[in-house]
Amino acid sequence: MPDRTDCVIIGAGHNGLVAACYLAMAGKRVHILEAQQAVGGATVSSRVFPGVDAALSKYSYLVSLFAHQIRQELGVSIRTQKRRVASYTPDPPNPAQGMLVPAGDGDGLERSIERLTGRRDDAAAWREFTARTATLARIIFPTMLEPLRSREQMRQLVPDDLWRDFIERPIGEVIERTFTDDLVRGVVLTDALIGTFSHAHDPSLRQNQCFLYHVIGNGTGDWDVPVGGMGALTGALLARASELQVQVTTGARVTAVEANGVRAMVRAETATGTLRIDCQDVLANCAPAVLDELLGRAPRPIKAADAGAQVKVNMVLKRLPRLRDQTVDPADAFAGTFHVNESYRQLAAAHGIASRGEIPTPLPLEIYCHSLTDPTILGPELRQSGAQTMTVFALQTPHALFAGGDDRMRKRALRAVVASLNSVLAEPIQGCLLIDAEGRPCIETNTTADIEQALGIPTGNIFHTPLDWPFVDDPALVGTWGGETEIPNVTICGSGARRGGGVSGIPGRNAAHYLLSRP
Repeated sequence: MPDRTDCVIIGAGHNGLVAACYLAMAGKRVHILEAQQAVGGATVSSRVFPGVDAALSKYSYLVSLFAHQIRQELGVSIRTQKRRVASYTPDPPNPAQGMLVPAGDGDGLERSIERLTGRRDDAAAWREFTARTATLARIIFPTMLEPLRSREQMRQLVPDDLWRDFIERPIGEVIERTFTDDLVRGVVLTDALIGTFSHAHDPSLRQNQCFLYHVIGNGTGDWDVPVGGMGALTGALLARASELQVQVTTGARVTAVEANGVRAMVRAETATGTLRIDCQDVLANCAPAVLDELLGRAPRPIKAADAGAQVKVNMVLKRLPRLRDQTVDPADAFAGTFHVNESYRQLAAAHGIASRGEIPTPLPLEIYCHSLTDPTILGPELRQSGAQTMTVFALQTPHALFAGGDDRMRKRALRAVVASLNSVLAEPIQGCLLIDAEGRPCIETNTTADIEQALGIPTGNIFHTPLDWPFVDDPALVGTWGGETEIPNVTICGSGARRGGGVSGIPGRNAAHYLLSRP
């Protein structure tokens, strides 16, 4: 006889845990099935290097979209911390100078930009631009937790100039109209390209959609550091789910789902055999293409442009590297987002090179040192020694470069990352790497192929599917929650839902609200 429950959730990533908590709070019996041996999915902390007491956020790394409202509604305590610096960007032709952007409205922005560009107007433009995106965030983010609006309904909320510049027209137009300096333009554009293979004037506007999700988080767009690492966020959600009597089975790989709109049967393979669960509802915290396979149908094709597009390199350093810019303390430069070879022209050139099937040179990079804001992820000895974590995120690296799983391409990508980083440092990063207990440097590379293999996400797309607008053009979808499928009792609750992507919990909450609001 199969087990029985009300709801089965496929995947114990953060969205699955969020959905489970809401459903359990409403009195539903919930069973989560997770293929891995631990919960978390891409939202995990891992001790990646043997003998090194550093809990790295292996895949996802910062928190912007995780809604404060979800924390309050679930009664979950998730600590985050502000970064004291927004970003630092060395000038690619002359890394002995750079642009340090303070967090928030901090002093020094005008001085830093003028030092780099020789003019003050880009600093005023920067403040005006960020004020405009802040207005967009305050308007749009609250709607992410409500039923979907139509395009026209959303347009009525957003001022005409913001709608034109950020929703209707390629974002390159407003960037070029607002800023004059090539490096300043590039730093602004990066939010439109992280995890998305695109360019400033892409007519598809996928770059605009990516930009929007990167600037609206919690109505401010602030990218905060999860204290304790991403695993702490997952741990807090798991603890709340346990309090609510949610059943979680790890090492259970779901192999099939049968659903008729009223009842469903879920099959999973475990170490002890086949598990069969009869339930009313199935919530899929997996990519839509994976759900297709579980339902026994051909997975929807994924266009090359919709595939994953990032390389992530994790490191532990014995100390921070010295900079060529001696006016900036490395502890300040790496406290925010450290931009490498991301001028406007370089980002465009890198897209062209990658489109030809080559790894861009120089490779555009974004760097973040979690331990500078939150040293708790390091053990006491590492903290005392001055060690730091470093995460490098490479842009314009589409899955097509790595789809074959060729280890040579991974090594080439790592060499490109190191070469690009070293081009702005006063010393090679290799000499700053900590050595693990097995005598190897603490550096690991995750391509889209690695993510696909490790987490079962097709093409390694960290958003599961391409991001889309947080409103709809189809009148039939107005008022829905964004996770519904053609089978009424099968719902997408993960990043592949409408308004998914990023570490937000929003699709998990919205899927639960859909189920609980049905007649």
